[in-house]
Amino acid sequence: MTPATAQMYDHQSQGPRPASWFRRTEAWMDSKGKPAWITAMVLGFVFFWPVGLAILFYMIWGKKMFGKSCRHSRYNDMRRTGFAAMKSSGNTAFDAYKTETLQRLEEEQNSFEGFLERLRAAKDKAEFDQFMEDRSRKASAERDNANQDANA
Repeated sequence: MTPATAQMYDHQSQGPRPASWFRRTEAWMDSKGKPAWITAMVLGFVFFWPVGLAILFYMIWGKKMFGKSCRHSRYNDMRRTGFAAMKSSGNTAFDAYKTETLQRLEEEQNSFEGFLERLRAAKDKAEFDQFMEDRSRKASAERDNANQDANA
């Protein structure tokens, strides 16, 4: 049996039986990826909204929408790159250099975060001092106006 013929048959049933048009369409859409499913859904909504709604429900419940989401690829990327930094390369001189560099970068990051915290605190203090100065200026202006009204 050729691969094209094998694709036409449903292997889950007993014996060779032609796959339904639904299974063939689903397999074709799966081979084209998520953009094909989304396009079919949008076209379904445009031409006849129950078809678009049916495709949307099928995508959600059939795990077509979220089956291979970005979350999984981000996790795999982090796992590949994050743990690779801790893995030994086999070259002791390079591993020592890498360890020193990572420690230096961590120290620089900590000192920079401390600097940013001090900068935020100074900014907050300056803003609060400005607020208090404006408030006292406004209060003294109100007292002056009250004194002038009382004298007049």
